[in-house]
Amino acid sequence: MIPAAKLDRLLDRFAAIESEMASGASGDAFVKLSREHAELSPVIETARAYRTAQKGYDEADAMIADPATDSEMRGLAEAERAELKQSLERLDHDLRIALLPRDAADDSSAIVEIRAGTGGDEAALFAADLLEMYQRYCGLLGWRTEVMDRTESDLGGIKDATLEVNGRGAYAKLKFESGVHRVQRVPATENQGRIHTSAATVAVLPEAEDVDVQINDKDLRIDVYRAQGAGGQHVNKTESAVRITHLPTGIAVAQQTEKSQHKNKAHAMKLLKAKLYDIERQRVDGARAAERKSMVGSGDRSERIRTYNFPQGRVTDHRINLTLYNLSRIITGDGLGEIVDALVAQDQADRLAAFESADS
Repeated sequence: MIPAAKLDRLLDRFAAIESEMASGASGDAFVKLSREHAELSPVIETARAYRTAQKGYDEADAMIADPATDSEMRGLAEAERAELKQSLERLDHDLRIALLPRDAADDSSAIVEIRAGTGGDEAALFAADLLEMYQRYCGLLGWRTEVMDRTESDLGGIKDATLEVNGRGAYAKLKFESGVHRVQRVPATENQGRIHTSAATVAVLPEAEDVDVQINDKDLRIDVYRAQGAGGQHVNKTESAVRITHLPTGIAVAQQTEKSQHKNKAHAMKLLKAKLYDIERQRVDGARAAERKSMVGSGDRSERIRTYNFPQGRVTDHRINLTLYNLSRIITGDGLGEIVDALVAQDQADRLAAFESADS
């Protein structure tokens, strides 16, 4: 069971945060307090429910132990104690999950980068399918999406695309999509009905806020040029495309989707901040950097986190050995939540096991 002293510290901290916010904190301090308040709120709700159940359990236990309690009341108390015991066990588990060390970026919005990997035109078509899948999935969860950048292939696929997802907790769910996605199907251009294997890579970054990343203007080189489309033809005759290079790190981002140079610059800055934020997170946690690199890999067919097998209507997530035979619902985004929720649950179970093992 969760120690009473730990619950006391948690409740005291929440009360202190509410007091500081009410006392007139402003600027970055208020932003940080608001984040912590939002993060702790569901935990506090569970903690209070736990305390209430514990109090009820103790009262029922005392009534059962009291010789003055008549048999009818003792029977009711025993039934109530049994129910409260089950509630306490469930709430204890929920609290342990809630109190696990969290990724500081879990509440953030996300930026999803999709790139066609091995497989030529078919890989580009599959990358376009993945983009539509994420747009539909995010829409079902009430998150707002915007395609920040998109480079199309000659056959209507995409060579690469950047999708911004605005919604609280978007990164917490979408981060499990990082890696190589493999598809097995008969391409539309295949005359002999042979199944081809192609791949696309997905990288998910937490979107950085101004309080997370500070960028000095002197550290930036901004270039403008004419936007180009598939095959190299000019989309327009004005220099609306923008490339921003962060000189200290050498990171360069480019945006050309919008006709407005101003909008392309804003999108590029948002993407640059996300990349710099992710680099800082990797620096703090070197193990995470190695994990991300191993997840994304090179885009080769042999490296994969998930396989979409169209002839069998099957999707397999290789990390948790989950196979579902509803590919049509998953690839449209309607059924993706079942896989994402399973990945989140497995991650929580793994972290809880490691936490309890360290405690023992």
